[in-house]
Amino acid sequence: RMNKKKTEIAWRVLWNQRSVIGRFAVSNRIPPIIKPTERFKSTARETFGRLMQCRTGHAYIGEYYSKFVPSKNVDCPCGEARQTREHILRECPVYEDYRYILQKVSQDVCLADILGSEDGIEALTEFLELSGAF
Repeated sequence: RMNKKKTEIAWRVLWNQRSVIGRFAVSNRIPPIIKPTERFKSTARETFGRLMQCRTGHAYIGEYYSKFVPSKNVDCPCGEARQTREHILRECPVYEDYRYILQKVSQDVCLADILGSEDGIEALTEFLELSGAF
């Protein structure tokens, strides 16, 4: 138990000293823990997978394809020239009926609030379950 606690403390120290860059930076605001979260244990596997893809920026959307699979189409089904995680969460008309879920946490659907806070992640999980996004 003591070794586990030491490991967790060391991990948190490293986490606090990290440079915050990349697609995951906006989401990486919750300190690490050793145990699986309740969300991990209670969320359907398929939904949890889409949640992690959305939070890390490695989702099956145009933004990801433009970097990793350039031969794939990058536009959004709504007609937007480039499908991004921000577009889907904040403005895509395809998901307009479900956006109220995210707006309960952040009226303007701020990505840092939605992707990087416990309340935001909970709302995002519900949004993903109901909308089928990502």
